[in-house]
Amino acid sequence: MEPIDTWRAADMMLKLYGEDAMLRAAMRADALLDQGDTVGFFAWKRIARAIDDLERRRPASGERVN
Repeated sequence: MEPIDTWRAADMMLKLYGEDAMLRAAMRADALLDQGDTVGFFAWKRIARAIDDLERRRPASGERVN
């Protein structure tokens, strides 16, 4: 998976699932690991990290942005 695809997937997860995006990505990674798909597992772990990065960059509710 290309880095841009990781970021696109993370952005889509946030749009679809909001606050639950990280949990859903972690659940998907765990399911793939249980199936023995280590490539998929690591792809979803990267997506989860990207979700975390995107969430930290977004202003909190009511937070002022310059």
